Amino acid sequence: MTDTPIRSGRRPARALPLAPALRLARPSDTWFKPALSVVAASAAPQLTLLALGRLDLVMYTMAGSLCALYGHGLPYARRAGAVAGVVLGMTASLAVSLVAASLTASTAVLIAVGALLAAAQKVLCDATRIGPPGHVIFTFVSSAALFAPQRPEQIPGHLALTLCAGGFAWLVAVAPALVRREGPERRAVARALEAAAACAADPGPRTRNAAAAAVHAAWQCLLASGRPTPVRRALERLVVHAEAAFATPRPGGGTVDPDRLRAWAVQARARGPVPTPPQAPGTADELYGIDAERAALRAPEGRRAARRALLHRLGPGSPLLPVAVRTLIGCALAGYLCAALGVGRPYWAIVTAASLYQANITLSWNRTLQRTLGNLLGVLVFAAALPVSRISPLALVCCCLFFGFAAEALITRNYWLGSVAVTPMALLILEFGGAHPAGELIGDRVLDTVLGAVVGFLAATLVTNRRAAGRVERALDALGRAVADAERAGADPGAAPATRDRARRALTASLVELREAGDTAAGEWWQRALPEQRLLAAEQAGHRTLAATAERRGPGREAPPAAHAPSIGAE
Repeated sequence: MTDTPIRSGRRPARALPLAPALRLARPSDTWFKPALSVVAASAAPQLTLLALGRLDLVMYTMAGSLCALYGHGLPYARRAGAVAGVVLGMTASLAVSLVAASLTASTAVLIAVGALLAAAQKVLCDATRIGPPGHVIFTFVSSAALFAPQRPEQIPGHLALTLCAGGFAWLVAVAPALVRREGPERRAVARALEAAAACAADPGPRTRNAAAAAVHAAWQCLLASGRPTPVRRALERLVVHAEAAFATPRPGGGTVDPDRLRAWAVQARARGPVPTPPQAPGTADELYGIDAERAALRAPEGRRAARRALLHRLGPGSPLLPVAVRTLIGCALAGYLCAALGVGRPYWAIVTAASLYQANITLSWNRTLQRTLGNLLGVLVFAAALPVSRISPLALVCCCLFFGFAAEALITRNYWLGSVAVTPMALLILEFGGAHPAGELIGDRVLDTVLGAVVGFLAATLVTNRRAAGRVERALDALGRAVADAERAGADPGAAPATRDRARRALTASLVELREAGDTAAGEWWQRALPEQRLLAAEQAGHRTLAATAERRGPGREAPPAAHAPSIGAE
């Protein structure tokens, strides 16, 4: 711990935003990937069940199909393992729910199980950083299964359906590797180049922090990729130039040409060859050290270190625990209140409450507004779509596939817009088991949404997260150590270039963690006052060290215009 004291006192509750939470953003550059994946992963199982006349089993295949939503930002080498873990986790969650449903009909017990599952899913998804969509899909599936009629002898068959659909979803998620092996890496590097160009054109704290986060994400993506290829070598060199641009920005671009960075970003994201920037001093292996670092991460000691880091995030001192307690209390209270009011599907309230909990109170408030507005508009869409879905079983399947695509296509613009499509899809799933009165479905959904949102946010405000400031303090200490290591490596003439680069990447990661910790703590209520001056001074010192190491290394000789830059790796 540092000796610099944190100011005493508590920060008062801050005004909560309204309009910014509902403002539409630009769609993600990869919005179509999860949208198309979930349609492809869902269509085959549902059409198969339609041909067999067993659409009543759609809930179990959909549990596996929804796993295709995960991992789209990961390189394929990492995505294969991540999506396989999601399939196993989804199956395990569903198994707990089905066993509970087969053993008891007590609504009180089932709500308790649902709340415990929601809290566990929230912590595990945040700790492993899997997502989007994070824990909400798990909670949606497991909570719905709790209240579905179930006999013990049916459970193995239902879980087998989930595993089969999950296996097909895994194939859908990794199949693009056959066409574009380095696609995720190219997109990550393109984002880093664009963020670096913005920082070079307009240096400032906001653009600098955004560039640091994008460059860090690009390095992590390259480290998690498979064996080195000519395309990945070129992408590494592009990240080095992006790093130099944000580490040593100059007003108006200076020696760094933002237009050239943007042109490289366009080429990196496209299907054509990757531009090859000028070589920095030293060989690629010596300068970047990416192979040595990748090998270290895959070595037994590196794997053990990763497991220790995961256990630390799940340990008793984890800042995730207050959020888990919020999820547990909010989901349980929402479910019990809806059950007390006679609502037949309290799991909707559980899912609504679980979906609200974000990193801090302010973000949870934003999600509360977005979820409530989206669900209320979504029931109107459901009322309009219901007659169409009842034309035939095929029409019902097509409606569900359409809303699944629309949800993923819209949700990156704003969560409430995606919820407008998610709500009718969730309601239409009930139709696979038989027709229900439209008025009853709409009334229950509106009531569950309102009660789940109100009770869920109330739990978030009552369960304080005093560990957020502690995370900031730990991040400050870690940044101080990273700065010292980078300065020591940079000043040592005998240090290997790979060692300097690893120290610089560790410093960038520490800056990103400090900014994330500071933003999280800034949105919390009822906690110690943040050391804002220390935060600012530490970030400035970190960026000064990055600039110094980048200047000593140098980005290499002046690059030729982007239009004449050599390219490799056409795909």
